[in-house]
Amino acid sequence: MVIEELKPSKHVEGRWLAVLEDGSILRLGEGEVVDFALYAGRELSEEEADRLRDSIRRNGLKAKAIELLMRKPQSRKELGRKLAEWEASHEEAEAVCDRMEELGYLNEAEYAGRIVRHFAAKGFGERKLRDELYRRGVPRELWDEALEQIEEEDNACAIDAFLEKKLKGSHDPKDVKRASDALARRGFRWPEIRDALRRYGMEVYD
Repeated sequence: MVIEELKPSKHVEGRWLAVLEDGSILRLGEGEVVDFALYAGRELSEEEADRLRDSIRRNGLKAKAIELLMRKPQSRKELGRKLAEWEASHEEAEAVCDRMEELGYLNEAEYAGRIVRHFAAKGFGERKLRDELYRRGVPRELWDEALEQIEEEDNACAIDAFLEKKLKGSHDPKDVKRASDALARRGFRWPEIRDALRRYGMEVYD
């Protein structure tokens, strides 16, 4: 394989275009140009060409992973699924995830805290927060630390605000049951709901 022409891309900074003798084009990063000592007229053996293509593929996956993580934080499991969609092998996906952790783009502890704060601010309870952490593939050993960021007072305030909004002063048992059921669906435990109903002025028995 002979490189007929090697030139910088006019559209993407840091990208180079290698025009091959068959007319096909390889899109390279500066790293490949340096690492493989590429230049116009350079002839690559079949082995060198395969290694170059592998390098281009791996670096392309890394670039896409960085772009994704900068736009939307992920757990390692979520990123692995996305890399699989991009046709990365298991070994390639693991290597990319490892590299993203080394660079600080993939931080599951920080991500877990972000999930907890986001859904707690929306008025959801601990059970819902755990469901979200599970659904997003956050390792269980990170859950407790993330959940510690939410104080009991925050949960109480969220439940009280929800009851005030839904009941609007009503003490009708049917309205109260609907509100209680809704709180349960939002992930709050019965003791939390019971205490909130008592603060609201309802007589509730265990």
